[in-house]
Amino acid sequence: MILSALATSVGVNLALTVLLAAAYSLLRRRPGYVEVYAPRRPYAPLEPWLPAAWRRSEEDIHAAAGLDGVVFVRIFVFSIRVFTAAAVLGVGVLLPVNFLGNQLKEIDFTDLPNKSIDLFSVSNVQDGSNKLWLHFSAVYIITGITCYLLYHEYKYISSKRLEYFMTSKPLPQHFTVLVRAIPVSSGDSVSDAVDKYFREYHPSTYLSHAVVHQTGKLRLLLNDAENICSKLGNLKYVHRSSGDAPRKFLGLFGRNDLRDKYQKRLEDVEENVRLEQSDAIRRQEIAAAFVSFRTRYGAANAIYIRQSDNPTEWQTEHAPDPHDVYWPFFSTSFMERWIAKFVVFVASLLLILVFLLVVIFVQGLTYLEQIEKWLPFLRNILEMAVVSQLVTGYLPSVILHFVSSYVPSIMKLFSTMQGFVSVSGIERSACNKMLRFTIWTVFFANVLSGSVLGQIQIFYNPIEIPKKLAVVVPAQASFFIAYVVTSWTSITSELTQTAALFFHLWGKCAKCCKRDDSEAPSMPYHSEIPRILLFGLIGLTYFIVAPLILPFVLVYFCFGYFIFRNQLFNVYAPKYDTGGKFWPIVHNATIFSLLVTHAIAIGVFGLKKLPLASSLLLPLPVLTFLFNLFCWNRFLPIFEAYSTESLIKKDREEQSKPEMLEFFSNLVSAYRDPALKPIQRASNSDERTAPLLASI
Repeated sequence: MILSALATSVGVNLALTVLLAAAYSLLRRRPGYVEVYAPRRPYAPLEPWLPAAWRRSEEDIHAAAGLDGVVFVRIFVFSIRVFTAAAVLGVGVLLPVNFLGNQLKEIDFTDLPNKSIDLFSVSNVQDGSNKLWLHFSAVYIITGITCYLLYHEYKYISSKRLEYFMTSKPLPQHFTVLVRAIPVSSGDSVSDAVDKYFREYHPSTYLSHAVVHQTGKLRLLLNDAENICSKLGNLKYVHRSSGDAPRKFLGLFGRNDLRDKYQKRLEDVEENVRLEQSDAIRRQEIAAAFVSFRTRYGAANAIYIRQSDNPTEWQTEHAPDPHDVYWPFFSTSFMERWIAKFVVFVASLLLILVFLLVVIFVQGLTYLEQIEKWLPFLRNILEMAVVSQLVTGYLPSVILHFVSSYVPSIMKLFSTMQGFVSVSGIERSACNKMLRFTIWTVFFANVLSGSVLGQIQIFYNPIEIPKKLAVVVPAQASFFIAYVVTSWTSITSELTQTAALFFHLWGKCAKCCKRDDSEAPSMPYHSEIPRILLFGLIGLTYFIVAPLILPFVLVYFCFGYFIFRNQLFNVYAPKYDTGGKFWPIVHNATIFSLLVTHAIAIGVFGLKKLPLASSLLLPLPVLTFLFNLFCWNRFLPIFEAYSTESLIKKDREEQSKPEMLEFFSNLVSAYRDPALKPIQRASNSDERTAPLLASI
């Protein structure tokens, strides 16, 4: 890519970013768009969003979005700190050294716009030049800064997690465990078996239990009821919006006829729901139960001490928050979950192969010769400077962004099929899947030019990996610079909530549907965290190779910092709080990025005929690995379980509080399946057409 093509890409994306931000600033002031841009705070006083996002403290974020929201914002804070230091080193020191080199060609400043951006890469430094020791020093410096900040953040978030636990009110999940594989004697029920077992072996701490029932058929009926309620609500909305008398089609069918029809169907479905609820409570027990204890320490003992001599029986695990339980999990058998895992594995491989085809196509667009070969009839158009710059500098990254936007929902579906007992567990699994997919297909597939064979062959000889990466990574610097710049538009579109805005406008124009504004959407951590970590990987790996990318990466993180602070307050409502369990994913991904950076640096110095520098870099990945091992042992256990010290201290603080009696009274029914709760008879009132069971 030449500099003029990069300038075109920057100009287009900067203009789109300003346009989207301006559109958001205007639309959010219109009362008709409150349910799109402020579903959490529809009646809050309006104020400029940018100063408001800057003013809010971390305590405000914690109150609005929980500890997961704090961790999400801290990812941006950490990234801004790392890449501020990287940009100072890269742009202030390495970029001039690269540009003033003469390995590629002598610099003609009069024709600079038509020069390749490779002039700003390490490829332009003379082989064997002593100036390369600046790059060597920079690798050690940025690794030290990153590791220091990683340690600081891990320590800080660990302390916040402990503080979150010690200052939190009593929560059901801290007193409850999920017990599975419950053995039942002939003639006994699952409920009898659970009660008998825990009264015998946990007599002083056992409180109550809630047996899980098979409710798959019941949920289908409830979904039908919700769909009918939604249609009734839409009919009411159309009637209120039009303000005219009910009209009939050919004099036969009017809105009142449809409303009566749906009302009758709703009554029939509700009756079937009640019958199925009664049958499920009587007969359809599953060998699983939520068992509650009088103390947190008692629940922890039940989790971490094996309950039976037979390890396949009385299996215990942490219970999620009652609102976080994914109840359909219990309606699938072990064999169905095992088959689903195999299907997910095969589907994941197919998805990667399909995405690799997209990458091959995208990489072809970065070369005019390839496009002219595919589409020879466009040769005359492509010879126009503006068209060629847009096609090679802007279009490939736009296509990749567009296709990638559909992957998170697929990964979440895969995780759902695998069988997780909580929504948070599903999203954390989807986050890991999305991260691996993104690193492999978006980064490595593009780095290796989309050749599947090349990607496989590079791992045949591990010793040659640094050398091969040192060749292929600089070659794709222009593509990733354009990709990062295009991401400015992508992250700014988060402000405009394009999908929600389209749905809202469609409902207003067609007058056929109404967006349910009673519930704000949840923050899609499983898609946003991998995307942020991808840009961290790109920035670190190109730190010495092509430091020109660093300012663009830093701008991306600054945009994200302000935009998501605004969205966490106004748009997204937390549906769960893992207590910061997403941070270990961030830490591990950053360590991986550093190791890839080291491998590339070792290969680069080898290719640039500076073998001593390559040798002196060999201890760096070892030291980084040891640092990661230290953090693993020092901080990770805090994210897996609370200590005996914390549990007993918290129990003693609350044992004499009068409100604990009310808490234990509510705990008895906290884990009752929402599908078994009595439904509200929506047919009794026109106002009761809201979803019957939003918590399913």
